Amino acid sequence: MKIYSVYDAEFARYGRVHSGMDGAALLREMERIPLPESGTAYEPSVASLEACEAFADYQASAFGGMPVQLGMCWGRNTKLNCLEYHRDSEFNLGLGDFILLLAKQDEIENGVLDTAKVKAFRVPAGVLVEVYATTLHYAPCHTDETVGFRVLVALPRGTNTAKPALRGVSPEDRYLAARNKWLLAHPESAEAKNGAAVALRGENIDIAPAL
Repeated sequence: MKIYSVYDAEFARYGRVHSGMDGAALLREMERIPLPESGTAYEPSVASLEACEAFADYQASAFGGMPVQLGMCWGRNTKLNCLEYHRDSEFNLGLGDFILLLAKQDEIENGVLDTAKVKAFRVPAGVLVEVYATTLHYAPCHTDETVGFRVLVALPRGTNTAKPALRGVSPEDRYLAARNKWLLAHPESAEAKNGAAVALRGENIDIAPAL
Protein backbone atom coordinates (compact mmCIF):
# COMPACT_ATOMS: atom_id res chain seq x y z
CA MET A 1 0.00 0.00 0.00
CA LYS A 2 1.36 3.41 -0.91
CA ILE A 3 1.88 5.69 2.10
CA TYR A 4 1.50 9.37 1.28
CA SER A 5 2.70 12.30 3.39
CA VAL A 6 0.29 14.81 4.90
CA TYR A 7 2.32 17.35 2.90
CA ASP A 8 1.28 15.69 -0.37
CA ALA A 9 -1.56 17.19 -2.40
CA GLU A 10 -3.62 14.02 -1.86
CA PHE A 11 -4.15 14.94 1.80
CA ALA A 12 -6.12 18.10 1.00
CA ARG A 13 -9.42 16.17 0.67
CA TYR A 14 -9.00 14.65 4.11
CA GLY A 15 -7.49 17.34 6.32
CA ARG A 16 -4.76 19.92 6.68
CA VAL A 17 -1.56 20.64 8.56
CA HIS A 18 -1.70 23.34 11.24
CA SER A 19 1.05 25.56 12.59
CA GLY A 20 1.34 28.13 15.37
CA MET A 21 0.21 26.12 18.41
CA ASP A 22 3.07 25.03 20.68
CA GLY A 23 2.78 21.31 21.43
CA ALA A 24 6.05 20.80 23.34
CA ALA A 25 4.45 20.47 26.78
CA LEU A 26 1.78 18.11 25.44
CA LEU A 27 4.45 15.90 23.88
CA ARG A 28 6.37 15.76 27.17
CA GLU A 29 3.25 14.66 29.03
CA MET A 30 2.41 12.06 26.38
CA GLU A 31 5.91 10.58 26.68
CA ARG A 32 5.31 9.93 30.40
CA ILE A 33 2.36 7.62 29.66
CA PRO A 34 3.57 4.03 29.19
CA LEU A 35 2.50 1.96 26.22
CA PRO A 36 -0.05 -0.81 26.83
CA GLU A 37 1.39 -4.33 26.92
CA SER A 38 -0.39 -5.12 23.65
CA GLY A 39 -2.74 -3.48 21.18
CA THR A 40 -3.96 0.06 21.65
CA ALA A 41 -5.46 2.20 24.39
CA TYR A 42 -7.67 5.27 24.16
CA GLU A 43 -8.83 7.83 26.72
CA PRO A 44 -11.16 10.66 25.59
CA SER A 45 -9.90 13.05 28.27
CA VAL A 46 -6.45 12.95 29.93
CA ALA A 47 -6.06 15.29 32.92
CA SER A 48 -2.29 15.79 32.50
CA LEU A 49 -2.80 16.95 28.90
CA GLU A 50 -5.65 19.27 29.78
CA ALA A 51 -3.48 20.82 32.53
CA CYS A 52 -1.04 22.08 29.87
CA GLU A 53 -1.22 25.73 28.82
CA ALA A 54 -1.88 24.60 25.25
CA PHE A 55 -5.33 23.34 26.29
CA ALA A 56 -6.61 26.94 26.13
CA ASP A 57 -5.25 27.30 22.59
CA TYR A 58 -7.07 24.20 21.41
CA GLN A 59 -10.31 25.45 22.92
CA ALA A 60 -9.98 28.99 21.57
CA SER A 61 -8.13 28.60 18.26
CA ALA A 62 -8.76 25.02 17.09
CA PHE A 63 -12.43 24.82 18.11
CA GLY A 64 -13.42 28.50 18.22
CA GLY A 65 -14.31 28.58 21.90
CA MET A 66 -16.26 25.32 22.07
CA PRO A 67 -15.73 23.06 25.10
CA VAL A 68 -13.01 20.56 24.16
CA GLN A 69 -11.23 17.51 25.49
CA LEU A 70 -7.63 16.47 25.02
CA GLY A 71 -7.39 12.70 24.94
CA MET A 72 -4.88 10.22 23.65
CA CYS A 73 -4.64 7.04 21.57
CA TRP A 74 -1.48 5.01 22.06
CA GLY A 75 -0.01 1.57 21.54
CA ARG A 76 0.90 -0.55 18.52
CA ASN A 77 -1.24 -1.11 15.43
CA THR A 78 -0.94 -1.75 11.70
CA LYS A 79 -4.51 -2.71 10.75
CA LEU A 80 -7.60 -0.83 9.60
CA ASN A 81 -10.28 -2.81 11.54
CA CYS A 82 -12.82 0.06 11.59
CA LEU A 83 -13.50 3.59 10.41
CA GLU A 84 -15.35 6.27 12.34
CA TYR A 85 -16.52 9.83 11.89
CA HIS A 86 -17.72 12.72 14.05
CA ARG A 87 -19.79 15.82 13.37
CA ASP A 88 -16.65 17.95 13.63
CA SER A 89 -12.94 17.92 12.98
CA GLU A 90 -10.43 15.97 15.06
CA PHE A 91 -6.91 17.26 15.77
CA ASN A 92 -3.97 14.86 16.09
CA LEU A 93 -0.41 15.42 17.28
CA GLY A 94 2.09 12.56 17.55
CA LEU A 95 5.08 12.10 19.82
CA GLY A 96 6.66 10.18 16.93
CA ASP A 97 5.74 9.62 13.31
CA PHE A 98 2.43 7.82 12.81
CA ILE A 99 0.16 6.76 9.95
CA LEU A 100 -3.54 7.49 9.45
CA LEU A 101 -5.78 5.28 7.31
CA LEU A 102 -8.46 7.55 5.82
CA ALA A 103 -11.48 7.55 3.52
CA LYS A 104 -14.35 9.98 2.87
CA GLN A 105 -17.94 9.87 4.06
CA ASP A 106 -19.23 10.45 0.54
CA GLU A 107 -17.53 7.20 -0.53
CA ILE A 108 -20.02 5.19 1.54
CA GLU A 109 -22.45 3.56 -0.89
CA ASN A 110 -25.67 1.86 0.22
CA GLY A 111 -24.44 1.96 3.80
CA VAL A 112 -21.12 0.21 3.05
CA LEU A 113 -17.60 1.44 2.34
CA ASP A 114 -15.21 -0.51 0.08
CA THR A 115 -11.81 -0.57 1.82
CA ALA A 116 -10.15 -0.12 -1.58
CA LYS A 117 -11.07 3.56 -1.13
CA VAL A 118 -8.80 3.88 1.93
CA LYS A 119 -5.53 5.83 1.65
CA ALA A 120 -2.60 5.94 4.09
CA PHE A 121 -0.91 9.16 5.23
CA ARG A 122 2.24 9.54 7.32
CA VAL A 123 2.24 12.33 9.90
CA PRO A 124 5.68 13.49 11.10
CA ALA A 125 6.45 13.72 14.81
CA GLY A 126 5.29 16.97 16.40
CA VAL A 127 3.15 18.03 13.42
CA LEU A 128 -0.45 18.99 14.22
CA VAL A 129 -3.02 17.80 11.69
CA GLU A 130 -6.74 18.44 11.43
CA VAL A 131 -8.84 15.53 10.19
CA TYR A 132 -12.06 16.92 8.73
CA ALA A 133 -15.50 15.89 9.98
CA THR A 134 -16.24 14.30 6.59
CA THR A 135 -13.13 12.11 6.83
CA LEU A 136 -13.38 8.52 8.04
CA HIS A 137 -10.54 7.55 10.36
CA TYR A 138 -9.74 5.29 13.32
CA ALA A 139 -6.78 4.21 15.45
CA PRO A 140 -3.41 5.44 14.17
CA CYS A 141 -0.75 2.98 12.98
CA HIS A 142 2.84 2.94 14.19
CA THR A 143 5.84 3.37 11.90
CA ASP A 144 8.21 1.51 14.25
CA GLU A 145 6.93 -1.41 16.30
CA THR A 146 9.68 -0.99 18.90
CA VAL A 147 8.38 2.46 19.91
CA GLY A 148 4.68 2.21 18.97
CA PHE A 149 2.71 5.45 18.75
CA ARG A 150 1.38 8.11 21.12
CA VAL A 151 -1.11 10.47 19.48
CA LEU A 152 -3.08 13.38 20.94
CA VAL A 153 -6.80 13.29 20.09
CA ALA A 154 -8.52 16.67 20.46
CA LEU A 155 -12.31 16.70 20.07
CA PRO A 156 -15.39 18.50 21.40
CA ARG A 157 -15.96 17.56 25.03
CA GLY A 158 -18.07 14.47 25.51
CA THR A 159 -17.10 12.81 22.24
CA ASN A 160 -16.50 9.04 22.53
CA THR A 161 -18.26 8.84 25.90
CA ALA A 162 -21.55 7.11 26.73
CA LYS A 163 -23.85 6.44 23.78
CA PRO A 164 -27.11 8.42 23.88
CA ALA A 165 -30.53 6.78 23.85
CA LEU A 166 -31.80 6.25 20.31
CA ARG A 167 -35.29 5.95 18.85
CA GLY A 168 -34.13 4.58 15.51
CA VAL A 169 -35.29 7.61 13.54
CA SER A 170 -32.19 7.77 11.31
CA PRO A 171 -30.48 5.10 9.18
CA GLU A 172 -27.22 6.36 10.67
CA ASP A 173 -28.32 5.22 14.12
CA ARG A 174 -27.02 1.74 13.42
CA TYR A 175 -23.49 3.16 13.22
CA LEU A 176 -23.65 5.18 16.44
CA ALA A 177 -21.27 3.50 18.90
CA ALA A 178 -20.74 6.32 21.41
CA ARG A 179 -21.48 10.01 21.77
CA ASN A 180 -20.56 11.80 18.53
CA LYS A 181 -18.98 8.57 17.20
CA TRP A 182 -20.38 6.77 14.15
CA LEU A 183 -18.47 3.51 13.56
CA LEU A 184 -18.16 1.25 10.50
CA ALA A 185 -16.55 -2.07 11.41
CA HIS A 186 -14.78 -4.68 9.30
CA PRO A 187 -16.22 -8.18 9.81
CA GLU A 188 -12.81 -9.43 11.00
CA SER A 189 -12.52 -6.78 13.73
CA ALA A 190 -13.04 -7.24 17.47
CA GLU A 191 -15.51 -4.35 17.31
CA ALA A 192 -17.73 -6.29 14.88
CA LYS A 193 -17.60 -9.33 17.16
CA ASN A 194 -18.77 -7.04 19.98
CA GLY A 195 -21.80 -5.85 18.02
CA ALA A 196 -20.57 -2.88 15.99
CA ALA A 197 -22.23 -2.35 12.61
CA VAL A 198 -20.41 -4.32 9.90
CA ALA A 199 -20.13 -1.75 7.11
CA LEU A 200 -16.64 -2.21 5.61
CA ARG A 201 -16.28 -4.49 2.59
CA GLY A 202 -13.00 -5.79 1.19
CA GLU A 203 -9.57 -6.33 2.67
CA ASN A 204 -8.95 -5.50 6.30
CA ILE A 205 -5.92 -3.41 5.36
CA ASP A 206 -2.64 -4.16 7.14
CA ILE A 207 0.20 -1.71 6.43
CA ALA A 208 2.90 -3.88 8.06
CA PRO A 209 4.37 -4.98 4.69
CA ALA A 210 4.77 -1.34 3.67
CA LEU A 211 6.76 -0.32 6.77
